[in-house]
Amino acid sequence: MPPDDLPSHFIDLVQDALLKSFWRKNALLNFLRRHKISENFLATWQETETKRVFVARLLPKVEGHSRGSQIIKQMAVSLAEQVKFPDLEGWEDTPQKVQAANEAVQALRQYLDLHKQKAEEIKAREETKKVARQRLQETIAKRQTLESLSSQLTELSRRLGTQAAGYEFQNWFYDLVGFFEMTNRRPYVVSGRQVDGSVTVEGTTYLTELKFTREQAGAPDVDTFLAKVNDKADNTMGIMVSMSGYSITAIQQASGRKTPLILMDFSHVYLVLGGTWTLPEVVSRLRRHVSQTGQAFLPASEFGS
Repeated sequence: MPPDDLPSHFIDLVQDALLKSFWRKNALLNFLRRHKISENFLATWQETETKRVFVARLLPKVEGHSRGSQIIKQMAVSLAEQVKFPDLEGWEDTPQKVQAANEAVQALRQYLDLHKQKAEEIKAREETKKVARQRLQETIAKRQTLESLSSQLTELSRRLGTQAAGYEFQNWFYDLVGFFEMTNRRPYVVSGRQVDGSVTVEGTTYLTELKFTREQAGAPDVDTFLAKVNDKADNTMGIMVSMSGYSITAIQQASGRKTPLILMDFSHVYLVLGGTWTLPEVVSRLRRHVSQTGQAFLPASEFGS
């Protein structure tokens, strides 16, 4: 039930459960005291006033209080939780009194259960809407970030082939990796060899080789990178990213049974920037292809095959 909005039917159910659960005046007064009904008001119960008249006078008075709605709801919950009725014991018609009390409490319980269910459904719908709004905002934010990365790459491509642009492309690539929250290590030097960094996808660590040259990567480039990869642990693989693509001999050199290399070019990068695939998905797709065929390169245009 919405705050401070108590339907008359609900008030009627609470009143009925009160009247039928407590037959003696003191038992009813004790229940009301436990629910913060003031002694000043309880003292207004005249000897000549029936229990029904008193309760009918009490509930509207409580409802008008600043915390009245909450108090009545708490009373309703307490009444609905009853499983025994001690105040109804010892009467000549105890079975009939207990039956009537059970029926009144059951009606109140059903009402509360129904509204609890509705409240949970409303909460679930609101949560669904909230999650949908968050996802939309995240999608917009990601789209804006991908567009920014795409614009940066376009600007960088104007200086394709220069040494400075090559270093900037390394930073750009790891910004892309970071966008997809992939575990990574930026470029480093080990045993006198420059390694362009590493990324981890689905538990596999890949050394990276990034080429931002005007000419295609050739077989010597593949040989050099393969030596770096083979120098590491047995489960280490390598990703070469050549924005200008690869010569046929380079692809042949990288391919073969149990090859640890996968090759990416501009088509894979722009597939990611377009939002069609994520970078981890592209790496996983290429990994499956090389595992199944021994071919280190699969053009992005053939990903659907």
